[in-house]
Amino acid sequence: MSAPLVPIIMGSKSDLDHGQKIADALSAFGIDSEIRVASAHKAAVYCLELLSHYESLDRPKVYVTIAGRSNALSGLVDAHIASPSIACPPSSNSFGGADVFSSLRMPSGVAPAVVLDAGNTALLAAKIFALNDPVIMDRVVAAQTAARQKVISSDQELNG
Repeated sequence: MSAPLVPIIMGSKSDLDHGQKIADALSAFGIDSEIRVASAHKAAVYCLELLSHYESLDRPKVYVTIAGRSNALSGLVDAHIASPSIACPPSSNSFGGADVFSSLRMPSGVAPAVVLDAGNTALLAAKIFALNDPVIMDRVVAAQTAARQKVISSDQELNG
């Protein structure tokens, strides 16, 4: 089986810190990622060319999109791929945070998952790959066990 890949497609370079957090979290699961910039509004044809390139690769893929404000990127990507996609819009105070709704409401037939936390985005991608990859499944279980143990240790620290 080919190694899984997560193309992380950002609407602009200003989202690089957010994209890098996702890439780092994916790396902890042993999952390769590539960070790209392609705006659905300003460079739709280029975005479609990138998708065509990734779709031609014989690797399991989960796409992650990072776009805020009017999130056409997540819809464009999801509508043109058969693989799962996850929208992870950057945190924003614009419009009182209401710009996240552009990631939540998609037209019929367009269904990216929406996860607002970078680490949880990587976790969802890992869980998707884990359906067919026992090594990644073991890493997901290990991460969940570590998170559970951290909570238990914190409680024990407070309460003896």
